[in-house]
Amino acid sequence: MKDRQNQEISAPQRTRRRDIVRSVAGAVFAVALVGAIVGVGGFLTSRDGAAVIERARAIDVSRELTDRDGTLLNPFAIEDGRWRLKADLASVDPRFVQMLVAYEDKRFRDHAGVDPLALGRAAWQLATNGRIVSGGSTLTMQVARLLSPRGERSLGAKLRQMRDAIRLDLAFSKDELLRLYLTLAPYGGNLEGVRAASLAYFGHEPRKFSLAEAALLVALPQSPEARRPDRDPQAARAARDRVLDRLVTAGAIQADELQPALVVRIPAARQDMPNLAPHLARLVSTQTPDAPGWQVSLDARLQADLEALAQDSATALGPVQSVAILVADHGTGEVLAEVGSADFFDERRAGQVDMVRAIRSPGSTLKPLIYGLAFEAGLAHPETLIDDRPTNFGGYRPRNFDFGYQGTVSVREALEMSLNVPAVRLLEAVGPTRLVARLKRAGADPVLPRGDKPGLPIGLGGVGLSLDQLVTLFAGLAEGGAPVSLHRTLESPARASGEFLDARAAWQVGDILEGTPPPAGHASGGFAYKTGTSYGYRDAWSVGYDGRHVIGVWVGRPNGAPIAGLSGRITAAPILFDAFERLGPKRVPLPSPPKGTLISRAADLPPALRRFAPGETLTGGATREPPPSIVFPPNGARVALEEDGEGHLRPLVVKLDGGRPPFQWFANGAPIDGADRRRNATWQPDGRGFSTVSVIDADGRSASVTVFVE
Repeated sequence: MKDRQNQEISAPQRTRRRDIVRSVAGAVFAVALVGAIVGVGGFLTSRDGAAVIERARAIDVSRELTDRDGTLLNPFAIEDGRWRLKADLASVDPRFVQMLVAYEDKRFRDHAGVDPLALGRAAWQLATNGRIVSGGSTLTMQVARLLSPRGERSLGAKLRQMRDAIRLDLAFSKDELLRLYLTLAPYGGNLEGVRAASLAYFGHEPRKFSLAEAALLVALPQSPEARRPDRDPQAARAARDRVLDRLVTAGAIQADELQPALVVRIPAARQDMPNLAPHLARLVSTQTPDAPGWQVSLDARLQADLEALAQDSATALGPVQSVAILVADHGTGEVLAEVGSADFFDERRAGQVDMVRAIRSPGSTLKPLIYGLAFEAGLAHPETLIDDRPTNFGGYRPRNFDFGYQGTVSVREALEMSLNVPAVRLLEAVGPTRLVARLKRAGADPVLPRGDKPGLPIGLGGVGLSLDQLVTLFAGLAEGGAPVSLHRTLESPARASGEFLDARAAWQVGDILEGTPPPAGHASGGFAYKTGTSYGYRDAWSVGYDGRHVIGVWVGRPNGAPIAGLSGRITAAPILFDAFERLGPKRVPLPSPPKGTLISRAADLPPALRRFAPGETLTGGATREPPPSIVFPPNGARVALEEDGEGHLRPLVVKLDGGRPPFQWFANGAPIDGADRRRNATWQPDGRGFSTVSVIDADGRSASVTVFVE
């Protein structure tokens, strides 16, 4: 009986509660509308109204390192650790935007920031159901809330959102308001904006979504923490499916699209943000900390491929070794990929040390320039015979990598096999100081031990260079001896004038290096390459170039510790060949020889070029005539030549002292006439600029000078 009385009493109470709720809802709706309408005139010029506009125009977004085509390489979190990547309609799937507007604010393009119909619907649902069924917030009101400091949820806060939404609608276009929403919308944790969410949950930019992906990203901002896929995939799935059901009902998507989208799995974990070229990203952010972002010349696809190659190669080599790779277009100087280490976050490999820029011993990789200088000076030809025998160079006794000797070989064979003694013999003839000077002219900055002068050991790695500088040198060889300035910007710097090596000598070097046998397990690559191993097995190198690209590879330990079995040919060269494969099938062949290049069989060479055997004493100690010396023009001179009536430079007479005739003269590596007993020769320069004139006497002794013709 008592229970029945309670039931009879409760019915009117429930009715009264419903009436109160409806009254409150109606009052809320009325106050909201009145507040919005009455406040318009006042807030247009108020400081509070202007503040939201200022915040909208000055939102802090993640700075980005992008590649040559605008592809994201490496974003930076904003100061409080959030990922907020700037988005715009051009970079977001249009269908996602259509679904967002259809679900959140279907009259978005018709109202002035506040939708009275949506507010009325929300108030009526509250009144009739006794609870909030749907909100009345427009996308513009949500942007206003996201731009405002976090505050309480109250009627006053809602009125301020409405006020700010109308103000935003007056100040920005609809597309600009969508851009703000796409940049600011919360997606759980430290993710803000559709780009950050797409990268974290799907691993790709939001340019194209599946229907299931788009629906999930429409659903998450309504309750980003409760629906986080990485924490509650079931809640995320339920929210996504509700979005899909409503969009079908609204006619925004086709009914036959629903079922396939419903069975798509929810991503259960977040993916890492892109982290390509981390060493370069750190460098540019340090050098230009106030820049809004950086666009560099790298190719994102190639960068990703080579970072994977470096990591896989280092894993195969051992737990402490690292790999660095640098790729450039030697025609433009643009760096297309740079991998500073095998894994930026691997402490065992000291992954944060940038081995593209670290100074290390280059091993035998400078030999091509030594040979090029000998060709330029007319001291040798690729088919010249040279001895590979134990030799004492004033106390310096170089040995080959395998501790063996080949006897008499051609210069071509000596370079292909990277024999040490022939290289040092040629370096002694051209001079270590000249080698260092040409390295500097090529754009490198060789580091010698403090207080040391250039000596013969620099030819075998007794000097410090970085991978960046070594690739710069080989880029210049690929360009016919013209200096190349490597750069990471899309604006090419002005190229240096002149050359650091005669074009004919550079071509002869490339022709030899193209014939270097490939490493085991690889076919000939159709490119010129050289390997090197530093003293003590600390660094392995391989650098090569074709008609367009130049690639350098370094392998070793960043701390310089020795590694048993490390060598350029066995360790670095296979990575170089794999890196060239990553460039794709369109390989550009090496160029044809420049005009005037001496291409000859060994038997057809001038007598002075058939064997490299510089000597200054006869057997038994009888002294020959002093070695040859070019007395005019002096080395380093600037020679002004007049033009004849046809615009050609008049010839120059060069004069010699010492030496034993007959003499063979060379200009930039090309013979001048034939062997002659006279101590002078007439040389016809082929243009203005640097030129090298050389002479070899009957005993193989040589002299050369470099002059500037003007």
